[in-house]
Amino acid sequence: MSVELKNIGFTYGQGTAFEHCALKNINLKIEKNEFVGIIGQTGSGKSTLVQLLNGLLKATTGDLLYEERSIYEKNYDLKTLRQKVGLVFQYPEHQLFEVDVLSDVCFGPKNQGLSLEDAKIRAKEALSMVGMKESYYVKSPFELSGGQKRRVAIAGVLAMKPEFLILDEPSAGLDPKARDEILGTIAGLKEKTGISIILVSHSMEDVAKYVDRLIVMNKSEIIYDDTPKAVFRNYKELEKIGLRAPQITYLVHRLKQEGIDIDTDITKLSEAKEALIRLIDKKRDINK
Repeated sequence: MSVELKNIGFTYGQGTAFEHCALKNINLKIEKNEFVGIIGQTGSGKSTLVQLLNGLLKATTGDLLYEERSIYEKNYDLKTLRQKVGLVFQYPEHQLFEVDVLSDVCFGPKNQGLSLEDAKIRAKEALSMVGMKESYYVKSPFELSGGQKRRVAIAGVLAMKPEFLILDEPSAGLDPKARDEILGTIAGLKEKTGISIILVSHSMEDVAKYVDRLIVMNKSEIIYDDTPKAVFRNYKELEKIGLRAPQITYLVHRLKQEGIDIDTDITKLSEAKEALIRLIDKKRDINK
């Protein structure tokens, strides 16, 4: 199970005075059960890339394969693709429209041909997976908080049983507690279901904490595609394109410069805490 982009290019307004190249020569393959992060400055091509993965946009050049079959071949069922490669937009209000939460999450399964009864089973299962209590099912989605709206939007996609879940800035505008809750939920989904997660984010801390593979985009191209630790070793190069490593990366490099024997590959607060505890324990042992 995979989705693959081969030599993909995309140009907005092609042949007009407003022509703009958003993607060029993109080669990328994402397999089942991966947690992939995508980062880059505004205008680097991130949102265009994920809309191509979902079939909302069609590439100007190149090919996109889902399960090794081109989605651009004649009579390809894009509706099925969008059920298998689900996309949750940055602003959940764009995806919520029904009178109550349960009806909203039922919409996708019903559109797949399920009966109302079966759609409700799917919807309740999805809402439970994202931590929404039954007391919210009868509420209007527009009465919910920003974090709750995002949970409902994610549930609406999950109810269609996708193989890939794309999340465009799911924590944008949320307070730290709500952000940790929503991202923790997303990480849990991957462990429970084996679904592939593709997370677009501006937060270096978030991608360092959660993703297994990190893609960096700049000026319409992929410039890094590796583990977060490997990518953030290039923090000085990232700074040149307007990005930064997680704050903890700068701290451990500073400690190293001060002569403290600490691993500079540390990218998570939890890793730094463990490393510092080991250093303290080691020093205590030496001083005994």
